[in-house]
Amino acid sequence: MINIDIQKVTLENIDQLQQICRQTFFETFSSGNTEENMKKYLDEELSITKLTTELNDNNAEFYFAMHDEKVIGYLKLNFGQSQTELQDEKAIEIERIYVLKEYQGKSVGQILYDIAIQIARKKCAEYIWLGVWEENSKAINFYKKNGFVEFDKHVFKLGNDEQTDIMMKLKLQY
Repeated sequence: MINIDIQKVTLENIDQLQQICRQTFFETFSSGNTEENMKKYLDEELSITKLTTELNDNNAEFYFAMHDEKVIGYLKLNFGQSQTELQDEKAIEIERIYVLKEYQGKSVGQILYDIAIQIARKKCAEYIWLGVWEENSKAINFYKKNGFVEFDKHVFKLGNDEQTDIMMKLKLQY
């Protein structure tokens, strides 16, 4: 395990946020998707404008995982009406946990996940939920290992491609 610092993301970090979002998304999904669909998603969904809107949302929070002052991963949480699907006041959504490929397997994702659970408990959430691409077995196994169970499916649009996300949740114990 390496030494990781967690830092809440602010508007001053928008360029770093876009860079880590784009790089980790590309590393994770480029091999299973067309170049056109990847470009469309990166340009539209991870634009400075869209990320600025997300950062300005009081019901969303971003956190960086830092190692030697370098951003190596990030977490995005959604609360209340900012959740992408359920919008349950008693729930929190993990919308994104991404780690640079070279730092995977070094507990960075687990540390970000643990931060999400701490925040959910502090906010007295009853459960935490997320959507994960049905073909991303590495992520599905990670969440199952952490106690998540499947409860539904939904469509995630990547460019022109409609993909299926497995929705998973974890009931929090107090």
